[in-house]
Amino acid sequence: MKIQSLTQRFGRLGLVAVATAATLQFGGCASVTLPAASGTAGNVEKLKASGAQAMTVGDFKAAPGKASDADRGVSVRGSNSLSPAKGSFALQLRDQLSAELKAAGLDAPGAKVAISATVTDNQLEAGLSKGMGRLAARFQVKRDGQMAYDKELVAASDWETSFVAAVAVPDAFNRYGALYQNLVGKLIDDPEFRAAVKR
Repeated sequence: MKIQSLTQRFGRLGLVAVATAATLQFGGCASVTLPAASGTAGNVEKLKASGAQAMTVGDFKAAPGKASDADRGVSVRGSNSLSPAKGSFALQLRDQLSAELKAAGLDAPGAKVAISATVTDNQLEAGLSKGMGRLAARFQVKRDGQMAYDKELVAASDWETSFVAAVAVPDAFNRYGALYQNLVGKLIDDPEFRAAVKR
């Protein structure tokens, strides 16, 4: 498995795939950390075109239960583990939203519009033939301290997996990592959210 082909296939998260595949091929199990969040072209363009005002990003946390249990890491195929960049997948989601807002010129600490969220579901599976990833969060927007938006959104993906761990594990990790960008994209696309943050 060539490093160049992995990077081309997985884009920004390609280094996760490369590191994971190399570990599996030469050492057995993999322990990988997601890259730090950065703005994505699609989400940034949608934010710029949305008519949204500048906003601040507040508290992001994991709900008690399975979301909290998975907040510090997920694993597939035994002890192959993926960890968030700052030790919390809730913070990974916060950082993703913050990165998109900053890249769009809409991040403003202390703004009258504030976004917070609670991660309600966080799953990753990569069986011998099927894989599944799911990330859900309840987002809240307050304007001048008043609730303007309160809604749970879900980003999910399922795919066919390889029997070979060196292929299946990095693929699962990268598909899971993409859920953070996808969930933020769903938030930006929601007409009710756009109405809550419009100028």
